[in-house]
Amino acid sequence: MSGAPVTGRPSRLNVGYGSWDLIWSFVHRVLVVNVGLVAANLPLLAALQLVHQPWRYPVFFGILALGTGPSLAAVFGYLRRSDGDERAPVAELVRAYRRLAGRALLLWAPCVLLMAVAATDVYVLRDSALGLVLVPLLVVAVLVAAGSGVAAMAYLAYEDAPRAWRRTLLAAPYALVRRWPLGLMNLGLLAVALVMVNQAPLLGLAVVPGCVLFVVWRNSCVMFESTAPAATAEM
Repeated sequence: MSGAPVTGRPSRLNVGYGSWDLIWSFVHRVLVVNVGLVAANLPLLAALQLVHQPWRYPVFFGILALGTGPSLAAVFGYLRRSDGDERAPVAELVRAYRRLAGRALLLWAPCVLLMAVAATDVYVLRDSALGLVLVPLLVVAVLVAAGSGVAAMAYLAYEDAPRAWRRTLLAAPYALVRRWPLGLMNLGLLAVALVMVNQAPLLGLAVVPGCVLFVVWRNSCVMFESTAPAATAEM
């Protein structure tokens, strides 16, 4: 079978205006989130670059890590507001930080303390006879504390009410336990993001955090939508 060769201009990818607007709106949100995270956690990032073995100074880095929670709450608050305004300005992130920072710190500090204590116990007991029994339990405690901390920061933004932090004490762990696959996915995404930022700091900070936290926020909303009524009834 023979035929004349088809000639002509090569086909081009035609993307409608709405698609381009959606893409640039997402890029805008990612860049705002990345800049906000770097600015809020600049002391921690600088210390991690200067200190070769940060785990040798748990108290110092534990104090610096306290600022991570309020910045996460601010990011989630910004992403919540950007649902109605896809190109919400950077000022919206600043307002979210001012609005949620105090409540976020009250909830984030116990999680950081629990993670630090459990991780230290894992390090101390790893080679002992009790380690075979206690280390797996302590690892679970670290994961629950980390997952509860992230869920609590997202719940503050989800409720966004002055007294929401009181309900968050029970609602966030409750949602984490009820929808543990989503909570585990969030922790896995955050762990991958940390590894990528550690391997390529500049490129990682410019791209990864905003994309990952966008997915974490969406997952958290699903967790709260399906569990918040039951949690409120039990409280």
